[in-house]
Amino acid sequence: MSDAGKWIQVCALDDIPVLGARVIERMGDDDIALFRPAADRVFALADRCPHKGGPLSQGIVAGDTVTCPLHGWNIELESGNACAPDVGCARGFPVRVVDGRVWLPLEALEEATPAEEEETTA
Repeated sequence: MSDAGKWIQVCALDDIPVLGARVIERMGDDDIALFRPAADRVFALADRCPHKGGPLSQGIVAGDTVTCPLHGWNIELESGNACAPDVGCARGFPVRVVDGRVWLPLEALEEATPAEEEETTA
């Protein structure tokens, strides 16, 4: 990856279940949901449905869409657009898979940490 300094490794590909999601938490902004609709494909969207803000990462992945668990909106994983007749768009992020590792652009991840590595404060 020639511009590796502009990207950050966020997890192993196998950390995202096929037909599932993994959340990358961001401080002060919507979390990022990584979706894996097939063994070798990953998409990244804001973990927020454009309808009522439902957690897309908890939805059902089928084909190249995810269904919001709150009200059943279908969101295209590649574009973030709601499928007709619904109208709206979840913010998408570029994603790369290189040698079994998942990378996101550094600017998308400022202050981001994987959900299970988040520090707790007393």
